[in-house]
Amino acid sequence: MPHDLHPRLLRGFVATAETLHFGRAAGLLHVAQQALSRDIRALERTLGHALFDRTTRSVELTPAGQRLLPLAHQLLALQDEILAGGDHGPLLVDLNSAVTGDDLTCDRLLAAARAALPGGELLARFHGGLAAAATELLAHRLDVSFGRYAGLPAGIRARLVHSPVRLERMAVLLPLAHPLATRSEVPLAALAGHPVDICAGNPATTEWTDLGRQLLLAHGLEAAAPYSPPVGADELAHYLDRHGEAMLTTTGGPEIPGAVTRPLVDPVPLSLVGLVHRPRERNPGLDALRSAAVELGSREGWLRRPPGSWLPREDAELLGA
Repeated sequence: MPHDLHPRLLRGFVATAETLHFGRAAGLLHVAQQALSRDIRALERTLGHALFDRTTRSVELTPAGQRLLPLAHQLLALQDEILAGGDHGPLLVDLNSAVTGDDLTCDRLLAAARAALPGGELLARFHGGLAAAATELLAHRLDVSFGRYAGLPAGIRARLVHSPVRLERMAVLLPLAHPLATRSEVPLAALAGHPVDICAGNPATTEWTDLGRQLLLAHGLEAAAPYSPPVGADELAHYLDRHGEAMLTTTGGPEIPGAVTRPLVDPVPLSLVGLVHRPRERNPGLDALRSAAVELGSREGWLRRPPGSWLPREDAELLGA
């Protein structure tokens, strides 16, 4: 008699195959490592093959595991398509941060999509970063997010769809007492000797921390010590006042009490923001978001890269540059 194959077992296998680490895979799936190990053993018993070669130092796919991986992707994608069918419910849209601003990309796109689709329901969620949101997307607890797709692990990127939306200009958020706060713009070289907070203490924004590390390394600058991240404008103001360090951000955000935002120059560093969702996601709200991105981007030159600007190679490749 044939065995049933639960999608949970395949999702556990795929996460482990892509990370080659049971602990990291369990973290991505929000399950205990012991539970994941049990699921992998159950899948191996069902299929009659060992899927991983395990040692105390490494985890590797067996030939049977290598053959299964693309098939598992296909089956899970089919499940995603089935779950996306039928009546369209609310579209859950992650805005990355509870701090909003007049020119923040995701805020503007959500407002434009809601205006274009008055009968639709687009609900905002705040997961704090694309790294956190990607797990929610794959678990069908979220439908759309925004952020730096190139900073996600390759295995996660392979299971999501990305559309470049905007090249955002990077800046530093400075307490008023900071020595560079009186400048209208901050040359990158001027940050020498001034540690920059790149949110290294926040596991939800690892894609942003990776961008910050690349920027600082490329220009010989120092990262600040990783602290627990603040939540909300008031807590951010208190955090900046307490630590007194420059924080890497983008232009267009809200005013923070006791702090100023200063664009970075020489060169101008950029952050590529993309719209990210599951493959074959069907929802009028998603169509409205895509259309808004095309319209606003075309009108305001969102994907036009300034001459001499700085952008990581992997982000430039997503633009075809």
